[in-house]
Amino acid sequence: MSLYDDAVLVLKGYEEQADLRQVYLDHLASHPDGLWKACGDGHITASALVIDPSRGRVLLTLHKKIRKWLQMGGHCEPADETLAAAALREGTEESGIAGLSLLPGGPVRLDRHLTPCAWHLDVQYAALAPAGAVEAISDESLDLRWFGYDEVAAVADQSVVRLLEATRARL
Repeated sequence: MSLYDDAVLVLKGYEEQADLRQVYLDHLASHPDGLWKACGDGHITASALVIDPSRGRVLLTLHKKIRKWLQMGGHCEPADETLAAAALREGTEESGIAGLSLLPGGPVRLDRHLTPCAWHLDVQYAALAPAGAVEAISDESLDLRWFGYDEVAAVADQSVVRLLEATRARL
């Protein structure tokens, strides 16, 4: 199965945010290249909110280009076999934490936002940090920091707050 086919199946199986989900499906139907950064009309991206439920905290990155505190995430790559694998790869690369595992149940949320490169149609997952996880900053970040659940709204935008709320509801 191709990444394109996986993305369509994942989105068709996602039962929340029906209107936005349909925007994503319509985008893929009209853009066979709609998963790739080269698609100037926008592209599907994958992200992962790294969470440590045992300590009531999440790991956010201060994105180098956007200069906002965000979850880990980014563009799909040809080696990604699934959206979940892309989200896990991005989470691992940007957090430096080995052994992340995605929260079961598929995507937690969808979020469409304009970036300097194009519209991102982000498929958002949550990744559980293993016990004793130690983060390591990547070259895509200005900073990497753990925030308590109650601190996120003060540093991040509403898309991150909504992702955290949806993740906590699933836990």
